[in-house]
Amino acid sequence: MRVTKVQAEMNRAHIVKTASTLFRERGYDGVGVVDLMAAAGFTHGGFYKHFSSKAHLIDEAAACGLSQTMAKSKGLEHKDFIKLYVSREHRDHLGDGCTIAALCGDAARQSESIKATFAGGIESMLGALLVDDKGLSEEGRSEKRARAICLMSSAIGAIMLSRACPDDSSLADDILVACRTEMLASLAYI
Repeated sequence: MRVTKVQAEMNRAHIVKTASTLFRERGYDGVGVVDLMAAAGFTHGGFYKHFSSKAHLIDEAAACGLSQTMAKSKGLEHKDFIKLYVSREHRDHLGDGCTIAALCGDAARQSESIKATFAGGIESMLGALLVDDKGLSEEGRSEKRARAICLMSSAIGAIMLSRACPDDSSLADDILVACRTEMLASLAYI
C-alpha cells in the first residue's frame, strides 16, 4: 500500500520525535537504527526513505529536542525556570528533559552541523534569559550575557553531575539543592 505524502511527513516527524527521546535517554551511540525504527513502530528498511544517514537524523532530533526544551520554559520567570530545570524531576526524566544537558557530551564528538544545531539551541536559551536587556549599553548587555551564560552553565552542569551519581545517592540531591540555591541567589545580578 502506497503512503501519501502527508502520511510520509507525519511518519518522519514521529521518527524524529521518537529519536529525540531515545537519544536523550541512551545517547547517540546507544541507539541503533533498528531499535529506533522499532520504537517508532516501523521496520528499519524505511529509515533511508526519510534520512540520508543517522547523523542527519541526529541533527533533526537535536533540533526537535531543543525546541521542546524552549517550549517548556517559554514565558517562565528566571526563578521558575531554575526551579523547574534544576530539579530531581528533570534529572530523573532524561527522555523528556533538556537535550543540552542530556547530550552535550555526545554532541562534542559529532559533526560541525550537529554542533551548530546545539549552538543555536544554546543561543535560544540565552535569548530567553536575556529578554529584558533593552536599554542597556553594549557593555551592560555584554555583562548580562556573561552572567546568563554562567547561570545556564551552572544549571546544565548541576543536572549532568547529579545524573552521574547513583539514583539513590544523597550527593545527587545535594548537588541540585546547592546549585539551585546559589543560582536563585544570583538572580539579582541578571
